[in-house]
Amino acid sequence: MTGSEAPLTFRLAYVPGVTPSKWVRIWHERYPDVPLDLLSVTTAEAPEVLREGRADAAFVRLPVDRTFFSAIPLYTETTVVVVPKEHAIAAVDEVTTEDLADEVVFHPLDDVLGWERPPGEPGFERPATTADAIELVAANVGLLVVPQSLARLHHRKDLTYRTLVDAPQSGIALSWPEEATTDLVEDFIGVVRGRTVNSTRGRATAQEQPKAKAQEQPRRKRPDTTAARRKPAPAKKATPGRRGKPRRRS
Repeated sequence: MTGSEAPLTFRLAYVPGVTPSKWVRIWHERYPDVPLDLLSVTTAEAPEVLREGRADAAFVRLPVDRTFFSAIPLYTETTVVVVPKEHAIAAVDEVTTEDLADEVVFHPLDDVLGWERPPGEPGFERPATTADAIELVAANVGLLVVPQSLARLHHRKDLTYRTLVDAPQSGIALSWPEEATTDLVEDFIGVVRGRTVNSTRGRATAQEQPKAKAQEQPRRKRPDTTAARRKPAPAKKATPGRRGKPRRRS
């Protein structure tokens, strides 16, 4: 860390359905001296938590306010329909929204798919949360359409889910306030993007910087004396003098 304003810990928020354990493990391995605090928040709470500075970065659901936040899209989730195990839909691998036309499909107030109205017939009320909607599905009074991670999060033995091929999808991103892009945020971006410790785009630690600097300095070339050694010696100039006597003929 550099700078007097660097926090003692890195605070990471995440919304339901996101499992940050992989990135947290890499962080602890790479930066053992910098604790990472996890904060579980709802999808609606995430932007406010970042605006108020209660977290340095967060795994959020897209879209985000790009006038205030930076975001790195990570992946897009499969959308599924949650049904009782005895339901006819459980007998197939995937369905379309048209297949749900005659079904009651609940639309919870914390819906993350962003559509104005799900397919099928509306429920008698809008459940306050996805968890409440799951309870209604278990009571066999309707179905629920959610991202696959939320179906797994609210898993029950009496329920199952199938892929809904033509429904909206939810994307997950790493987001943070653009004006608060600290060194620790840059470090975590490197972790999420899979950069190595020695990546040129990552920040080097204090121990690594001198080594990296030494590697950047080119070796001094020794003067090449080979040509000089191989250069022939200059021919001696003939000095004027008397000519030798001619030999007698025998």
